[in-house]
Amino acid sequence: MQTLTYEFPASRPAARRTHVGVVGSGDLEVLMTPADGTARVRVRTSVDGFDTVWRTVLERFFARNPVAADFELNDFGATPGVVVLRLRQAIESGSSQGGTEGAA
Repeated sequence: MQTLTYEFPASRPAARRTHVGVVGSGDLEVLMTPADGTARVRVRTSVDGFDTVWRTVLERFFARNPVAADFELNDFGATPGVVVLRLRQAIESGSSQGGTEGAA
């Protein structure tokens, strides 16, 4: 198990807490909590040695989506496409009307 942490500048505040995805084979769970001015990301992954891939995927994502929030990503072998999908779902769920639960 490896834990990675990243910070990115952010200008759009998240409206509410949200939870999307599950920790399961090939999937990813994202928990998002609103924060001020920064996107802070903590990745817990079962796959060691992919630091560069994580950094690249997250840098690209937050360059296009500067949402100020604390993100906890619990990974069980998700591909970069699944990572981006779950992050988009979290942001959409965190900015829409309704409850705090997102898509699973």
